[in-house]
Formats: sequence, structure tokens, C-alpha cells
Amino acid sequence: MTSQTTIDTTGPGDKAPTPPSSSAPAKGLRGHPWFTLITVAVGVMMVALDGTIVAIANPAIASDLGATFAQVQWITNSYFLALAVALITAGKLGDRFGHRQTFLIGVVGFAAASGAIGLSSSIGTVIAFRVLQGLFGALLMPAALGLLRATFPAEKLNMAIGIWGMVIGASTAGGPILGGVLVEHVNWQSVFFINVPVGIIAAVLGIVMLVDHRAENAPRSFDLLGIGLLSGAMFCLVWALIKAPEWGWGSGQTWLFIVVSLVGFGLFAVWEQRVKEPLIPLALFRSVPLSAGVVLMVLMAIAFLGGLFFVTFYLQNVHGMSPIDAGLHLLPLTGMMIVGSPLAGLAITKVGPRLPLAGGMALTAVAMFGMSTLETDTGSGIMSVWFALLGLGLAPVMVGATEVIVGNAPMELSGVAGGLQQAAMQIGGSLGTAVLGAVMASKVDSDLAGNWASAGLPPLSPEQQAQASEAVQVGVAPVAEGTPAEVAAKITDVAHDTFISGMSLASLVAAGVAAVAIAVAFLTKRGENAEAGAGVGHI
Repeated sequence: MTSQTTIDTTGPGDKAPTPPSSSAPAKGLRGHPWFTLITVAVGVMMVALDGTIVAIANPAIASDLGATFAQVQWITNSYFLALAVALITAGKLGDRFGHRQTFLIGVVGFAAASGAIGLSSSIGTVIAFRVLQGLFGALLMPAALGLLRATFPAEKLNMAIGIWGMVIGASTAGGPILGGVLVEHVNWQSVFFINVPVGIIAAVLGIVMLVDHRAENAPRSFDLLGIGLLSGAMFCLVWALIKAPEWGWGSGQTWLFIVVSLVGFGLFAVWEQRVKEPLIPLALFRSVPLSAGVVLMVLMAIAFLGGLFFVTFYLQNVHGMSPIDAGLHLLPLTGMMIVGSPLAGLAITKVGPRLPLAGGMALTAVAMFGMSTLETDTGSGIMSVWFALLGLGLAPVMVGATEVIVGNAPMELSGVAGGLQQAAMQIGGSLGTAVLGAVMASKVDSDLAGNWASAGLPPLSPEQQAQASEAVQVGVAPVAEGTPAEVAAKITDVAHDTFISGMSLASLVAAGVAAVAIAVAFLTKRGENAEAGAGVGHI
């Protein structure tokens, strides 16, 4: 099968890109596709796991280091902010210097930063090393996709991406379970120390198993101004999304950062058309399937990560589950992603991505609609049905959208394409949490006073109302110490009922986003350049 490159990524005056080298793939263990997959999966597992495992450790960190609530929030926010801002630039580094080297640097740096966090004695040091974790994680993730794209033949690439997506999904969903066990039975430092041996294993496997693959027409220079403009625009956008719940969506501060980010993206687009070797050739987006894949990844992350944000509060604060029990209740979601991802890879290989992607988003929409029907006394069986359906719907989207983005990009831009895929997911997750959080806050604010009065509870002052609303938004009943048991029970009922009404509306919005994504899925198609992968030169 011959490689077809249908996207013109050359700038003014550039020569047409040369095809990749056709040297034979590596023999034996070194460079073997499946051993490459195992190696990158171990590395990627660290990054995905760290996105959720740390949330369980936050209360213990706050208690041990005397951190404020705002500082604890930045343990998570600093990681995601650094990760989102650096992903595309990190992908370009992989395209320029080789994905093997970039992957190894990312693995070693991530493990070292994790160990440093475990040794930290102040919250400021923890946050600083979380930023480094995010930056090294950004190096690792696109490089992993670039290695898979370069190593696997086209007919097996979807299966490989399916297993890759399975590892990410299982690690993300399994984070709270592992985090709960470690914090409860060891200490909060162990949540970070666990990355050290995993990183060592990934680095040793990488040195032994990985072969560097680089297209002959890989970029030879850096678009420094483009990197600065894109990084600044991404920072302002993600910062606005993170701070919007605190500042308010109508705040001048929020919109200042949003406007600055839009201006930054505009200047970036103008500059990319002028520079000889752009960071992201804008011609890449002439591919409708690739652009649809990016949009689909954003919409999927809004519905999934935004909706799942409230489920953890529902399980722990409304149903009173421990972190470990809450994680165990999410096992149907994890299990279906583990089972569904490789099967989705096979289905996409046979019939193409459109039907699996559309079907996956349809199942996601139904699952989010089902989650809007959850009540304070809903049993575990009903919850498990909706969680399992959600996992089954997400699996083909994680696999298919990734293949569409990476497979429709030229080989020499596989790292940038991997960065786009991950950046789309990070932005979608931040956007989903912010927007659905605003929906939740608005619904709680509008319903709480009426529900409070209907229960015959004493009226609240404006300050008390604001404090109560903030607590109810995460499912916590604002019961003051010394409150009589009968009154406390009424307050708890009102708080939980109001939280459920907000979560229900947020879930319906997430279902609507997933429904829109069904139409976007029909704009995708199989990667036209996937066949360029397995024949690239080994360096």
C-alpha cells in the first residue's frame, strides 16, 4: 500500500514534503510494535493516573502542610495548566528531535518531579514541582502517540490506539481507588513516590525497546514567536476557565483573559502564515476530518470530564461513601472502557470511524441523560448501568478521534497532531468543568432559598446564603456545629435535593453537548496518512 499525503503543509516558497524513508522495520524486541506499545503505555499510565489520584490526597496534604483551600486547588490546577499549555510545543519537539528521546526525557523528568513532591515540606514547593510534572507529562504524551503512529502498520494502528486509550481511561478512572488505598494505609507522599519505580521501569523499557522514528522532512528549526503566541493564548484561555468559578462569568477579569487569549490566537494564526517552518501549519486544518476530530475530542471531554466532576461529589457527599467506595462504584465505567477500547479499535479498522464515533457519542448522550435522573436514594445497580453505558460510549470516541487526528496529519507532524489531540482533551475538560460548574452554581443559587423556606428553616442572611450555596454546590450540607438533630436532618435533605437538581441540569447540558458531537462524528473519516507510519526511517 502506498502512502498518500493529501495535506499541503508547506509554507510560501517551501519545497513539497518528501516522503518518509522506506527502510525496513526493526527486527526482534527493539522496535517491535507491541513492545513499543507496552513501553509507552507504562509511561502514559503515570500521567493519566496523576490527573485524578492526587485529588484523594489533597485533604491530607492540606492538613500536613497547613495549606489553604485555594492553595490545595492549585495542586491540581497548576498541573493541568502546565500540561495544556505545553502539549503542542512538546509535540513539535518530538517531531524535531525524535519521539524516543522526547519520551525518555518526559518519563525521567516526570518521575523525578514526583519524587521531589514526596520530599517537599511546603505547599509552595509541591505546587512548583506539580508544574514541572505537567511540563514533563506534556513531553511524554504526544511522543507516545508519535511512536505508535511510526511503528504500527495502518491495519493495526487502531487496535494499538485502542489499547493506548484503554490505559488512559483505566488509569484516569482508577486513580481515586489507588489514591484512597495509598492515603489511607500509607501516607499522601506515597501517591507521588509510586511514580518513581514506574518511571524507572518505563525508562529502562524505553532504552531497550524503543527505536527512534523520524520523517526525512522533519522540521529543522523552531518557530519561537509562534511558540510564545500559542503558549500565551493557551495560558490565558485555560486560566480564565480555571478562575471563572471564583471570579464569575460576568467578571471583567474573566473576560479580559478570554479576550487576550482570542487576540493571541488571532496573532498566532497570522504569524503562522508568514513563517517558513510554522509551529502548526494552518493548512493542517484544511483536512475536515482532522478538524472534526479535534472538535469531537473537545466536546467529548466537556461531556465526560465535566459531568464526571459532579459524580464524585454525589457519591461521597450525598451517599456518604469513602473515596475507596466511590472509586469502586465507578468500576463499571472503567471496566467498559477497558473492554470497549480494543473492540472499538477493531470496529474502526473494519468499518471506519464514522459509525463507531457517532454511536459512541449517542451512548454517551444517553448515559448523561440517565445520570440526570439520579436521586439521593438511587441504588448502586441503577448507577452502575449508567456508568457502564458511559464507559462503553467513551471507548470508541477516545480511540476513533485520536486515530482521525493523528492519522490525517502528515508523518512529519505526528507529534504536533498528538499534542493537538491531548490539548483538545485538556481544554475540553477545563471548559466542561467551568461551564457545567456555572450551570450547577446558577441552579443551586436559584433553588436553594425557595427549598430552604419550604422546609420551614430560619431565613439566611445574604452572607449565610452565599456560604450555604457554595457548600451545596459540592453536595455538602451546611450544618453548623450544635444544630439540633431534627433541624440538621432538614438542612441535609434540602442541601442534597438542591444539589441533585443542579447535577441533573448539568448532566442534561452534558447530554446535549454529546448529542451535538454525534453530527460532528459524521464529518470524520479514516486517516489518509496512517500508512506512512510503519515505514519511516530508524534513527
